[in-house]
Amino acid sequence: MDQILNKVGSYWLGKKANKQLDSVGDDINSLSTSIEGGTKWLVNKIKGKMQKPLPELLKEFGLPVGIFPRDATNYEYNEQTRKLTVFIPTICEVGYKDSSVLRFTTTVTGFLEKGKLADVEGMKTKVMIWVKVTSISADSSKIHFTAGMKKSRSRDAYEVLRDGVEIDKF
Repeated sequence: MDQILNKVGSYWLGKKANKQLDSVGDDINSLSTSIEGGTKWLVNKIKGKMQKPLPELLKEFGLPVGIFPRDATNYEYNEQTRKLTVFIPTICEVGYKDSSVLRFTTTVTGFLEKGKLADVEGMKTKVMIWVKVTSISADSSKIHFTAGMKKSRSRDAYEVLRDGVEIDKF
């Protein structure tokens, strides 16, 4: 009987330890991504290649400055491929003055064009249920989110930087 209890206990303890180790691994990966984004920013600053703030870049491409949360300050932009990668410290939600909500992972990617962010990864919006945003486009008065279907909203709601509220999962 003792041998059976020892084996069951060892099995249970092993499973628990593996789960904890997986959790630590995920935390290390998240920290690594955050450090990597900050390190690239620092290296570029030392090299003298100071990048403009994210809101300025969005404005330059005709997009509202408040699409991303206020603390999304680190980003990479490749001018040749037009790929934009935005680093956000935590998974979060941002509520806008038109009652819409966007949810962000810690890394959001897409391709910048004039008035458009295409092939978006890492962003969702709520349309009855949470739906992945695949494209954002803007004109002078509206912003259009493609998330299964195209949803148009007032551009004014996205012209102000807002704080993200930390959430547990994307």
